[in-house]
Amino acid sequence: MGKFFKILFHIILKICVILSIAVGALFVVYFWNLDQKLLGWAYTMVNRIFDRKKQDIKF
Repeated sequence: MGKFFKILFHIILKICVILSIAVGALFVVYFWNLDQKLLGWAYTMVNRIFDRKKQDIKF
């Protein structure tokens, strides 16, 4: 019975560590507004690609 609780304790500890790391990473992304900075960079790259492209519609 003691071995069962020891294994259960290690599993719960691992789950807590993983959840703590996930919450910490999400907090860093939220605190420094990294999601908006990443999207801003992505929009800039997409605009560079499509601004070089010739127009498909001819008048």
